[in-house]
Amino acid sequence: MNTKQVEELVLQSLEHELGGVKVYGKAVECAVNADLKKEWQEYLEQTQTHVRALESVCAALGVDAQQETPGRGVVRHVGGALVQAMEMALAAGDPAAAELVACECVVLAETKDHADWQLLGKCAENLEGPGAELLKEAYSTIEDEEDEHLYHTKGWCRELWIQSLGLPAVLPPPEEQMHVKTAIGAARAEQAGEKLRLASSR
Repeated sequence: MNTKQVEELVLQSLEHELGGVKVYGKAVECAVNADLKKEWQEYLEQTQTHVRALESVCAALGVDAQQETPGRGVVRHVGGALVQAMEMALAAGDPAAAELVACECVVLAETKDHADWQLLGKCAENLEGPGAELLKEAYSTIEDEEDEHLYHTKGWCRELWIQSLGLPAVLPPPEEQMHVKTAIGAARAEQAGEKLRLASSR
């Protein structure tokens, strides 16, 4: 494996999780729906745990967790832009609109997070040594959480947008009741939402 690029991935992933703590902190401020606020608070706490896990992986791999790289700087910039977008939405004075912006920002952040952890899983399969074992352990615990973060927030984003359009929405979204953690499960949840909407309109 390309050791330098493995280190880059780990550092970018760590930076993204650090940014994720700030993204979720601001998203919680934007949340109007009590169920969504509670869920994002839980995801914030999990993201803080992910930071600690990746710091431990860095130590086990002999990587300086404070090391700067151009890619890491880009990740930090993007995370900061997401927080800034939510601050702009809050300042506009429309709580429902700010909540929607927060949902979209979380989906964007979690899409990158999800991709990072899939790649970290590939690294864990092919690396050797104590760092690899720690990475495998972190991946086995965190991957399911990342799936939930992405697919559940996408569901919230869809249903809150539908509600904002004046159409029947399913809240909390079907992803919550169906405990979705896969792309197939997310597709089924979206279909379930459409069936509920059809039933309610008859």
